[in-house]
Amino acid sequence: MNDEIATRTGAVMAAIRARIAGRALGAGDRLPSIRRFAATMGVSPATVVEAYDRLAAEGLIRARRGSGFYVAATAQAPLALAPAGPLIERAVDPFWVSRQSLDADPSMLMPGCGWLPAGWMPHEALRRAMRALARADDHILSDYGATRGSPALRRLLLSRLAEDGIEASPEQIMLTASGTQAVDLICRFLLSPGDTVLVDDPCYFNFRALLRAHQVELASVPYTPSGPDVAAFEAAVSERRPRLYITNCALHNPTGATLSPQTAHRLLNIAATNKLTIVEDDIFADFEPEPSPRLSALDGLERVIRIGSFSKTLSASVRCGYIAARRDWIDGLIDLQVATAFGGPSPVAAEMIAGMLAGGFYRKHMEELRRRLARARRDVAGRLQTLGIEPWLMPRGGFYLWCRLPGGHDGADLARAVLADKIVLAPGNVFSVSQSAPDFLRFNVAQSGDPHIMAALARAMQR
Repeated sequence: MNDEIATRTGAVMAAIRARIAGRALGAGDRLPSIRRFAATMGVSPATVVEAYDRLAAEGLIRARRGSGFYVAATAQAPLALAPAGPLIERAVDPFWVSRQSLDADPSMLMPGCGWLPAGWMPHEALRRAMRALARADDHILSDYGATRGSPALRRLLLSRLAEDGIEASPEQIMLTASGTQAVDLICRFLLSPGDTVLVDDPCYFNFRALLRAHQVELASVPYTPSGPDVAAFEAAVSERRPRLYITNCALHNPTGATLSPQTAHRLLNIAATNKLTIVEDDIFADFEPEPSPRLSALDGLERVIRIGSFSKTLSASVRCGYIAARRDWIDGLIDLQVATAFGGPSPVAAEMIAGMLAGGFYRKHMEELRRRLARARRDVAGRLQTLGIEPWLMPRGGFYLWCRLPGGHDGADLARAVLADKIVLAPGNVFSVSQSAPDFLRFNVAQSGDPHIMAALARAMQR
């Protein structure tokens, strides 16, 4: 619909709304006929039909076959959904940060969120991929997704796994609707309520939220600059007998740390001795300047399940994840995905991502992102240090800085305080099972460039 037609349709809709609001038309009254109202408004009958159809979709009017359109019995004005305000008073937990970030209006500043700004994402490449999809086979645009997902994308993912030293077969990989759904399916497949799951401390806060939904017990192990504390890991595995260990290896969330080869080998030995399954979330792998050790590569997908997605690098709106695991586990996970989602992820999303990965675009896009993020890490770290906020370490890549606050400041208190300045922070304890990080904040350097953020933090720390 071009702008002129849209304007005429809007004028017809506004005229009907005005008649209902002014009580010239009441509940159950018949609207003017299409031809008569077209003449009154000086538009075509097709424009009135479009306006009436849109008002019917809103629930303001109803169509009666062979009789015309009538004002809905319950409508005197269009239904308006009031926006939900920020849930300031609820506990500052993983759901608090997620809801503040996901429901934020465009004016909010979000140094605590977990994704890149829209302006950093490859919109022109996304539009080209969408235009290419318009020429795709009909079944891609209209059918359910196959149970394993797009063959084209799975082939590309197998090639990427091979670059990491993982020789997986096509039967060892499946696509999912997102990385989060990948973890959810694995939990459904391998866990029962009351089982114990081991996570890092700190860890990605939505691991905590998702595992709570599965009604499992959480055990945690302190994270160091080279990976989990191995002695604490071995003790936790021995004492708590966890079924799963869930972690990020590349550019750990929230710390930005990198797993060392020595730690990786010791973790795998402990896992093998204790029949522990490891879920390796590799979502930040492409932000690394050079690859670091992967548990899944060292293990060969025997006891390690690898998951990932492209929501951080390409689009959180066009979501698609994957699971790489043992062949017999993939069969069971596919059945679960059919039971809970009836098929694999959207073919539209999978084909779009496959198209963007297939050429040289993605490599160049990631090179540019890594350059921009390197500058942003330096700049944001410097500005934070002027406030006495110190990075725990300087990561090799990625967009997170895990920072300690000075003088006993509490991250949750600061997060509540700066909401009044329309700023969303991520306090340390939302990442910590043991609640041992009250004086930390996680900063997304790509979202922290606005000077109002540092000014608001300075004011909040002086109160």
